[in-house]
Amino acid sequence: MAETHRAPAEGRKKWTFPQKSVSDPNKGSPRSSDQVAEKKLSVPFRGHITGGMRPGKKVVVVGVVDPHPDRFYIALTCGRGTSREPPPDVALELCVRFKDQQILRRACVSGSWGDTDRAIPFFPFIKDQPFKIEIYCEQSRFRVFVDGQQQFDFDHRLTSLSDIDTLWIKGSINITKLA
Repeated sequence: MAETHRAPAEGRKKWTFPQKSVSDPNKGSPRSSDQVAEKKLSVPFRGHITGGMRPGKKVVVVGVVDPHPDRFYIALTCGRGTSREPPPDVALELCVRFKDQQILRRACVSGSWGDTDRAIPFFPFIKDQPFKIEIYCEQSRFRVFVDGQQQFDFDHRLTSLSDIDTLWIKGSINITKLA
């Protein structure tokens, strides 16, 4: 199936992922299983959420903030999009900005970004330190916890939760575990 290319909708940002070279499957790999697992969790990351989201399901991202962080993004999307831009439906995008200690949240429905939510009780991320983000899907919202402390709720903008099938991560973090 041919990939279609379209101009990004006005106001949409492009997400660039480096293209990986294809290795010869007949050659043995000198990598250990730890190196293979590390490669799979490298940032930028784009992975499939089996069965999509539904009430009761959660996504967990465990990682370490870079020593000199700028920002990082975590997004739940409907489809993979292309290597240059996310799909037109983004159920939840988190943008963690270190300079102003913000966690911005928004959604994109049919290519149109909605308002950005900003309120948080505290900024939980520290440079060069580990963290655990848990995104719980409930009937009417996502509930987000960082290191066991509730940060915020984000009401669903997309109604078909099972279509939310891709996790995107990019920015100033290293991923150590996904669940």
